[in-house]
Amino acid sequence: MERALNKSRLILWSSVALLFVLLPFVFPGGFALSILSQLGIAIIFALSYNMLLGQTGLLSFGHAVYFGLGAFVTAHAINFVEAGVFGLPMSFMPLVGGLAGLVFSLLLGFVTTRRPGTPFAMISLGIAEMVAASALMFTTFFGGEGGIVTNRTAGGVVWGISYGPQIQVYYLIAVWCFISMALMFVITRTPLGRIANAVRDNPERTQFVGYNPTRVRWIMMSLAGFFAGIGGALTTINYEIITAESLGLMASGNVVLMAFIGGIGQFWGPIIGAVLVTFLQSFLSNFTQAWLLYFGLLFLLIILFSPGGISSLITIHAPVWRAGVMKRLLPSYMFALWAGLVTLTGIIGVIELLYRGTLVVGVNVAVTWVFSGLLVLVGAFFLRRAIRAVTQVWEDLTPELARWS
Repeated sequence: MERALNKSRLILWSSVALLFVLLPFVFPGGFALSILSQLGIAIIFALSYNMLLGQTGLLSFGHAVYFGLGAFVTAHAINFVEAGVFGLPMSFMPLVGGLAGLVFSLLLGFVTTRRPGTPFAMISLGIAEMVAASALMFTTFFGGEGGIVTNRTAGGVVWGISYGPQIQVYYLIAVWCFISMALMFVITRTPLGRIANAVRDNPERTQFVGYNPTRVRWIMMSLAGFFAGIGGALTTINYEIITAESLGLMASGNVVLMAFIGGIGQFWGPIIGAVLVTFLQSFLSNFTQAWLLYFGLLFLLIILFSPGGISSLITIHAPVWRAGVMKRLLPSYMFALWAGLVTLTGIIGVIELLYRGTLVVGVNVAVTWVFSGLLVLVGAFFLRRAIRAVTQVWEDLTPELARWS
């Protein structure tokens, strides 16, 4: 059994590595490479945050602090290399960011992890605000409003690699993304990872059996800061500029959304969230200026109807696949999908009309308002019936699925 499990994991991780290699060939072009690079960075950032929230139970509103500080330290390190102060290949610059994130998380975590729960969340929020405000005060380090500009080709050409072309930057991000994913996965399987789960679930009992919950939280936060720093360093290399926005509340909120939308209950949940959020930010913003509103609505719907995130929707269907009864769910799912799309189309129409201020009476505007309103009403009516149908099918399948859970 153990051998089969190890073999399946080896196949899975080999497939992930192969996917990283092949993606630029499947999606060629500068824009696609830029999006793929952002995806790799977002995956590292989201998984590092999940080490805090999903593994250790620490809700942080300031995780971008370590991401941003790692990015700034890396920017200065690159500039020092360009100035000839010291030499370091660009391929190893993410380690500089990781070590910076580790140092800052060690220092700040020593204080913040002493008070878990709501106090930790509020303290992390305060630290995020403090660091963001400091960015405009200490301009020597943060560069003021303009940030710090770097040159990713500063390390020179090594083995024909200069990191000038975006494809080379993508593969650098892909390598570090794969390494970071693998290391974070290994940590979840170590005794430290298991103890962190115990601290998350029952800190009093963990302390009773001889472990120090505060120390475990501190270690996990330090490791999370290390990987967040790697993500920040890769951001600096990718964009060749870093500003105070990278360590502000917007960046911290982004990673919270990634974790919750994807799901913190599974290791791969934040990966789904990172991919989805990055695509929404990159593509949806090209079609409408109200994309932040849709983004918020998505988060709201996930929290209301699937608190465990998208990954939980996938895992609850595992017994269905094993029992071979998915075909009994498909009709009700298709009905719900159709009703949901109709409702969503109507809601999008109403939002766009409101956002663009088309409240002025006119023939075309009036028709659009009526049509959008009808879509919402009709879709909501059938969606309610579809939800009842889905619920009924699940109730009928529950006794049969109990044997496969």
